[in-house]
Amino acid sequence: MKQRSFVMLKPDAVKRRLAGEVLGRFENRGLKILAAKLLVITPELAKEHYGEHSERPFFKDLVEYITSGPVLATVIEGEECISLIRKMVGATNPQEADLGTIRGDYAIDTGRNIIHASDSETSAAREIALFFEDSEIYDYSMPDEEMIYEEP
Repeated sequence: MKQRSFVMLKPDAVKRRLAGEVLGRFENRGLKILAAKLLVITPELAKEHYGEHSERPFFKDLVEYITSGPVLATVIEGEECISLIRKMVGATNPQEADLGTIRGDYAIDTGRNIIHASDSETSAAREIALFFEDSEIYDYSMPDEEMIYEEP
C-alpha cells in the first residue's frame, strides 16, 4: 500500500550539509520525494508539531533547537514507506542506532539526531498538513516504477 510520510532534516543536518546524502538514501531505495522546502520553523509551529512532548522536561530545549536554524521539510511516498523510513532513520538515540541507518552513520547526540520521520499514517497526515499546502505536493510517475514494485 502506498503511503506518504513527513520527513524533516533538522538544523544540524542542514548546517552539516547532509541533505543531499540523506535524501539520496531515500531515492536510492525507490522512494519518491513529492515536496521539499527549506524553512526556519516558528516557535508556534514547533510547539504544534511537537505538541505530544509539551509536558516533557526536554520540550523547551527541543523547541529552541528546532527553531535555531533552517530545516528541510519533505513529503516522501512509497509502498509501506512509513515503517521503511523509520528503519532507515534508526533509533532516536544515535548511540543505539545501528550502523547503516541515518542516525547510526551521522548523528552523535540524542538532542542533535539530525532527522524526524513520521511514526504512523495519522501523524504523517497531521505533520504534512502542518508544513505543506496540497498545492505544494507534486505527484508524479517515475519511469522505472515497474522495476521497483511488483504488480498486486
